[in-house]
Amino acid sequence: MTSPAVPGDPTRLHLYGWRQAPVVGVALLAVAAGFGQFGAVAALGDVAKTFGHLTHGASFADQAGLSGTVLGTGLAVLRLASLGALPLAGLADRFGRRRTLLVTCALGLAFTIAAAASPSYWWFVVIFACGRPLLSATGALAQVGAAELTPSGQRARAVALIAAGYGLGAGLTAVIHSLGESALGFRGVFALAVVPLAFLPFVRALIVEPDRYRSLTRPEHRRPVLGPVAAPYRRRLVVVAALAFCVAVMTGPANSLVFIYAQNVRHLSGPFTAAMVVGAGLTGLAGLLVGRLLADRLGRRPTVAVAMVAMAGFGVLTYSGSKASLVAGYVLGVLAGAVFAPAGGALANELFPTAVRASVAGWNVAAGVLGAVVGLLVFGALADVSGVGNHTALAAAVTFLPMISASALLLLLPETKGREPEDLWLEDR
Repeated sequence: MTSPAVPGDPTRLHLYGWRQAPVVGVALLAVAAGFGQFGAVAALGDVAKTFGHLTHGASFADQAGLSGTVLGTGLAVLRLASLGALPLAGLADRFGRRRTLLVTCALGLAFTIAAAASPSYWWFVVIFACGRPLLSATGALAQVGAAELTPSGQRARAVALIAAGYGLGAGLTAVIHSLGESALGFRGVFALAVVPLAFLPFVRALIVEPDRYRSLTRPEHRRPVLGPVAAPYRRRLVVVAALAFCVAVMTGPANSLVFIYAQNVRHLSGPFTAAMVVGAGLTGLAGLLVGRLLADRLGRRPTVAVAMVAMAGFGVLTYSGSKASLVAGYVLGVLAGAVFAPAGGALANELFPTAVRASVAGWNVAAGVLGAVVGLLVFGALADVSGVGNHTALAAAVTFLPMISASALLLLLPETKGREPEDLWLEDR
């Protein structure tokens, strides 16, 4: 039996391997969050067809059903709604990781199901936006939980498992919609969120409260979300949030518009789109394995830097104007994002003490939301003003490539490879 948990002493915490039930349970919540949250992206083409007007014209709006500005604005609203994840994630610093994870996941899936009954595009945006912050908080807290449940040697693996779980849920949504679009439509896909919702009671039994959180016995340690982040960590918070912002400028349009671009602009068939998603799932799994290995061998910071450069380059390739480049760019972009996930997730959680870790995760979600909104609005506007030939290529280059320079911010952060969070923050006290 392990000794009682003592704050600042990781050797006396009850920790788990990345394949043990508590970590797997948190990963299953990430699957549910990915399934619910990614529906708006996977089914966006069908949403645009249902509420817009398709023609055989040459503009983006003619081919997609709704203009790039309308789509970009709607997606930006959904992204902005995720700002609500800031207070929601921070509640886990006051009420616990386990309880907050289960509540946010259940409510987020309920709103996803409700979005199936949307009578118009903007009603769809509003209803889905109500569930978005809840599922964003679930995704952020899943990484926090995985990081707190595991020791240093297992942490990158655990974070990779969470990323794989979210990717699996998102991929299932995309595959189901691609293969069953004619039978299900976007309404049927969203209604299927009732399946993960029904399984939550079974997942609940697997999840435990991390000892790292339980060791915070003093009430002042359990502050609500917008409580102060201590002075030694504010500089780190600004740097990490800035990195989250810049990454989201790329991933916002790269991930959110890819399916409407594939289905409505490049006219990929449903089975071909599903095959592309399955291929991306395989490269994503490979990327997680490579990312975990690099994070533990090469280090968190260099792995993040390499992945950011690759994400920008493959994002431009995705929208460069042909079906071949679309497939290659998307599949390789998923690979790059998967390489990023273990190192980025571990780094963001290892840099901060337990008392504010969930709140910091909320701030990172907020920074990512703002970055995605900027990316979507810039990309959508540029896609509208350019002619159809290379309209998305120009939009992608202008939106993605400048973000590579943000990797220099990593020099302002310490390397956390092989170290426990307690070691890092005790040094600063």
